[in-house]
Amino acid sequence: MTALGIIGVFLLLSLALGVLARRGRPMSLEDWSVGGRGFGTIFVFLLMAGEIYTTFTFLGASGWAYGNGAPAFYIPCYGAVAYAISYFLLPPIWRYATEHRLLSQADFFVSKYRSKSLGIVVSLVSIAALLPYLVLQMKGLGIIISEASYGAISPALAIWVSTGVLVLYVIVSGVHGSAWTAVVKDVMILGVVVTLGIYLPVHYYGGYRAMFATIERSQPAFLVLPTSGMSPTWLISTVLLSAFGFFMWPHSFASIYTARSEQAFRRNAVIMPLYQLILVFVLFVGFVALLQTPGLKGADGDLALLRISKGTFSPAVVGVIGAAGLLTALVPGSMLLIAVSTILVQNVLRPAFPSLDSRMAAAVAKALVPVVAIIGVWLTLRPGNAVVPLLLMGYNLVTQLFPLVVLALPQVPLASRTGALVGIIAGEATVAFFSLSGGTLATWFPSWPQAITDINVGMIALLVNVMVVTVVSLGTRKAFVAHEYATARAPRTVPRVGDAASTSSSQVVN
Repeated sequence: MTALGIIGVFLLLSLALGVLARRGRPMSLEDWSVGGRGFGTIFVFLLMAGEIYTTFTFLGASGWAYGNGAPAFYIPCYGAVAYAISYFLLPPIWRYATEHRLLSQADFFVSKYRSKSLGIVVSLVSIAALLPYLVLQMKGLGIIISEASYGAISPALAIWVSTGVLVLYVIVSGVHGSAWTAVVKDVMILGVVVTLGIYLPVHYYGGYRAMFATIERSQPAFLVLPTSGMSPTWLISTVLLSAFGFFMWPHSFASIYTARSEQAFRRNAVIMPLYQLILVFVLFVGFVALLQTPGLKGADGDLALLRISKGTFSPAVVGVIGAAGLLTALVPGSMLLIAVSTILVQNVLRPAFPSLDSRMAAAVAKALVPVVAIIGVWLTLRPGNAVVPLLLMGYNLVTQLFPLVVLALPQVPLASRTGALVGIIAGEATVAFFSLSGGTLATWFPSWPQAITDINVGMIALLVNVMVVTVVSLGTRKAFVAHEYATARAPRTVPRVGDAASTSSSQVVN
């Protein structure tokens, strides 16, 4: 019970940090969801790192290294590419969001494309993508606490208890609690992951070279990309898909709004690719577990890190490792709950009830948190996939927003309202087709070259999206600009989406 006690202490610590974080704050919807736009470089860094180092990192990365070998190397790659993109992408988004007091990701589309309908479509896409991500965090919570308690607590009970604490501190402190908990989480995950990634290869093999040599003798080609399936084509397309979608997650997009200045993003874009190197140590843990704890099949591969830890360390050390894993679920889980609740209030309820003021909107958003959490728990307790496939499913959905964000960066969007709406629907429909059919390009076009059929289907959907946006906008953008942006170069009141009466009929249409 030593390990369980340590995990319980950190669970209570996260709750205490959430309660303390709200002291002296009015907790309007703006303060609750985006921190009053007052976070400096360090807190913005921690929030964005909180979205990187989740249970996907802690369990999924090691599990994929255990079960798939070389394809797992896509995980350290895509974040570095995403941060290079962020240097140019995030500052203009922040400037526009700050000027117009945006609160949710969908607000950006509503305001830029002057369309409440597009905002609702983006909201639905966001929620559909966030649910698998929320399930990922809750699934991770259940695995971590159950394994670290040596089976004393079932995954279901662990999920219910930890989700209850999560809901309580999200309601009390909003994004402030997430930021303060992220401080503790980053310190712990840095120490735990680096220690495991160094100690375990040395302990079991005498070093990295010996570890890789042993794996190669035992399972030849395990550390080489396959010639089909998860081939180099798959890896490159998946890295690009994940990099494009990295900041398209609604909670990641909303974290942009929390910054005090745009310099925070440029500093983070320089530092964060180095921070990605920590992920390599997680992969090392999976490689060690491959031969030391054999027999984990399918989704059970996510247990690799905890199983090798339990077989190596005392219960007290396992408790510290489990506590670090707990925090990797709580921080992003809290931001996911905030994002979904804010989207529902700001972009679904407020258009239907324009008289909803900021104070009432905040109360409704907080009331929605336990509802969203219960739905997440219900989905989590159903039989499901391993951690990484859940994340990739979400990426296929949110990456469809990337072209529309890029095309909206100029003062006058390069796409029309109709083009944006039809394009995103086409992209999501393509994702849905492949997901529901269970097929791939190789399934539908077996005679095509392997280099094409191994492309991640999310990138195929993105290509369809871009083609549709381009074609439709060519025929409709001129009228859109003439109607909505005719006076764009002159002083003009742009919708202030953060206000209760923000969307007047003369500025935002359906």
